[in-house]
Amino acid sequence: MITIHNLQKKFGEKVAVNIENYTIKHGEMVGLVGNNGAGKTTLFRLILDLLKADSGEIKINEIKVHQSEEWKKITGAFIDEGFLIDYLTPEEYFYFIGKMYGLSKEEVNNRLHPFERFMNGEVLGQKKFIRNFSAGNKQKIGIITAMLHYPELLILDEPFNFLDPSSQSIIKHILKKYNEVHKSTVIISSHNLNHTVDICPRIALLENGVLIRDIDNRDNSAEKELETYFNVTEEESEIDINDLEPIDSPSFTQTDEESKNENR
Repeated sequence: MITIHNLQKKFGEKVAVNIENYTIKHGEMVGLVGNNGAGKTTLFRLILDLLKADSGEIKINEIKVHQSEEWKKITGAFIDEGFLIDYLTPEEYFYFIGKMYGLSKEEVNNRLHPFERFMNGEVLGQKKFIRNFSAGNKQKIGIITAMLHYPELLILDEPFNFLDPSSQSIIKHILKKYNEVHKSTVIISSHNLNHTVDICPRIALLENGVLIRDIDNRDNSAEKELETYFNVTEEESEIDINDLEPIDSPSFTQTDEESKNENR
């Protein structure tokens, strides 16, 4: 499904992504994890041809992403709210995207039904533009739109961000079922290790742009390995209270003159 070969991307002197070889098979569900700056979002943008690689190549179904746009027909993605057309209402946006993939309004409406609990009555029928929604509801709109045409490849960057606990639980089940029913390849990145381990049988760990571990999580064994990697030791986390600078508290004592002025 996805083949990465000798991929490198730099920003100035900083190497953002440096992956020699990595393959994701059709139907796999992969969780991409790593600290801030590890290269997760950059890798997604390279896969989606939103960034130009300095060297190397990425193929989706043997199609080089920088040479053809055929792969876009089978791909759905949501990276951030920049993907949204925020001067439309959600309904207008769903119908617009549906039309791009040859879906009628009736078909779009039918495909929105499974997301009713996820939307929680806060997305449809609100009579307002996407830009006026909360960050959480914008996240929901973006995720739903990415899945609307039943893509063979689904890429979601931090899908649990901005969502309340109930919505996080619902989207976990939706993504897992989507992968099982449609046999689609699903790739997510997340800082939430519990959610990632729960739904992804394969975990890719990035560090400074390098894929340092490819973890088989089919038996949910990745959690301990990831906790060991991400946990800060007790010695590293200790802070000497004496090293903290005192913060001057503002004085609320009024002068006699100020008190007189207030009482006038």
